[in-house]
Amino acid sequence: MRREPRIIPIGPGQLARTVAMHRRCSPQTLWSRYHRAMADPRTYVPTLLSRPGSVHLAALGTTGRIVAVGHLMPDHTAVEAALLVEDSWQGRGLGTRLLRHLGEHARAGGWTTIYGLFLAGDERIDAMLRRAPVPVQRREEGGAVTASVSARDLAHLSAPRR
Repeated sequence: MRREPRIIPIGPGQLARTVAMHRRCSPQTLWSRYHRAMADPRTYVPTLLSRPGSVHLAALGTTGRIVAVGHLMPDHTAVEAALLVEDSWQGRGLGTRLLRHLGEHARAGGWTTIYGLFLAGDERIDAMLRRAPVPVQRREEGGAVTASVSARDLAHLSAPRR
């Protein structure tokens, strides 16, 4: 029986495993997430995982290895969500699962809107958003797209069905 990756909260204590996952990602995947070429992940992941007020989640494969991460970072009146899924795990719905969990955290934290940034022309993210089971608002500006959703809509997707 194949088990789904388990979603857990992470923080600075999982730095080495998070850095290792970043190193397994292709330059294209990292570009899609960070919108620029990235240096050694040991230079930026510690700051990311210790950002005050943020929520960090990881998906663990059956071996306990981190295969995806999701971050929720407060930004004045809304909260930004950012995802990174290891190349070999893309296309399996893992990013969507992480986003739903982030939606639960956003709603519990009192945030009403979750947004994410992606580069215009990123066909993988654009396709994922077109298939989203919630309304997605988009705004393109200067080669970047800001996509936003209601935290309530997103969290509702992962609520148990009665």
